[in-house]
Amino acid sequence: MRILIAVFVLLFAGPVAGQTVRVLTIDGPIGPATADYVVDGLEEAQAANVDAVVLRMDTPGGLDPAMRDIISAILDSPIPVLGHVAPSGARAASAGTYILYATHVAAMAPGTNLGAATPVRVGGGGLPGPANEGEDEEASDDAPESASERKMINDAVAYIRSLAELRGRNADWAERAVRDAVSLSAQAAVDENVADLVASDTADLLAQAEGRGIEINGEDLTLELQGAQIEDQAPDWRDQLLATITNPNVAYILLLVGIYGLIFELANPGALVPGVIGGISLLLALFALQALPVNFAGLGLLALGVLFMIGEALAPSFGALGIGGVLAFGLGSVLLFEAEGPGFELSIMLVGGVTAASLVIFMGTATLAMRAFQRRGVAGVSHLLDTEAEVVATEPALRVVTESERWRAQSDYDLAIGDRVKVTDIDGLTLTVEPTDKRDNKRHE
Repeated sequence: MRILIAVFVLLFAGPVAGQTVRVLTIDGPIGPATADYVVDGLEEAQAANVDAVVLRMDTPGGLDPAMRDIISAILDSPIPVLGHVAPSGARAASAGTYILYATHVAAMAPGTNLGAATPVRVGGGGLPGPANEGEDEEASDDAPESASERKMINDAVAYIRSLAELRGRNADWAERAVRDAVSLSAQAAVDENVADLVASDTADLLAQAEGRGIEINGEDLTLELQGAQIEDQAPDWRDQLLATITNPNVAYILLLVGIYGLIFELANPGALVPGVIGGISLLLALFALQALPVNFAGLGLLALGVLFMIGEALAPSFGALGIGGVLAFGLGSVLLFEAEGPGFELSIMLVGGVTAASLVIFMGTATLAMRAFQRRGVAGVSHLLDTEAEVVATEPALRVVTESERWRAQSDYDLAIGDRVKVTDIDGLTLTVEPTDKRDNKRHE
């Protein structure tokens, strides 16, 4: 009897106690940090013998290499990965659509949407749809940008169609999402066989996925996850730091802080604080640039601008090197990132503001340098030239007082005590003077 009861429990009581589902969350643009977080999360889930992973998404899209890393990890995963566009109001646009197509079960919360999966061309700006009927094909072929754009679109179409065919989802709509940037709501996605179900939260998703058949690495598997323990795995501090510094705007600011910190340190050796802050910021910026798609022409212009600005700090050229460096740095900033994606654009306002501020700084420095160069010296005895003095003695030697100091003097003019004179030359400790009001009293020898 006990054996029969045990068999009955195993057959009809549902999943075995202790089943665990881990939730990974993509919230925001998909970049290198997101890819590391998801890939590492899937590997950790496998090592921890987790029964399934729910990939909860709310993203406007992101970078193509990061998206492909995530999809490759999902396709290679030996445990089920359930995609869930949630919470209500979330979206899986652009790269998020590709990722949702790659998951074993695709779910969406009410009030969510997906689609608009057209790739963004190199240099920014959206790719156009198919050529209009009647358009001159030969002229179109002659345009290298048009050929490049068609190549990118066709590659993206083939990729998303392969994912749709692998998961048995609507490949034709997937192609339209790439070519025409169409989108679907949650229920419409289920009706179009783009998503599998509408689920309000993770527990609802697991309940509705109960008993669904999926294929993992060529093997059929039936999901039995209802009532499983749900674990949320948030990004750790490393992932959060990487996500912050790989934002192009943050990376650019770190680069600026690093460069200006080193410039100030070189201009004022021993200040230490600018050098320390600048060195740390520069290392973080270089790490971020390594993770981001960088245009080496833009990076070269940045380096040239930095060299010019350092040259201005070390050997002032009254602004010529500094202003040229700022202009080269600004142009390099515009060209710095060769690929763009939602959330990974470098703000033109930021670049323009930094360039304008740098121009003001270097032009102001050049103006102050010119004024300092033209100003009469205030150290040594050279500053006495052209100053006025008063004759206080003529015998046994000529003596004058200037700036409360008594000096020996010589003059080609006959002078008397109390005369006002002007210093015209300095020879050691002897001043050469002449009367401020030149009378016909020049000494005749």
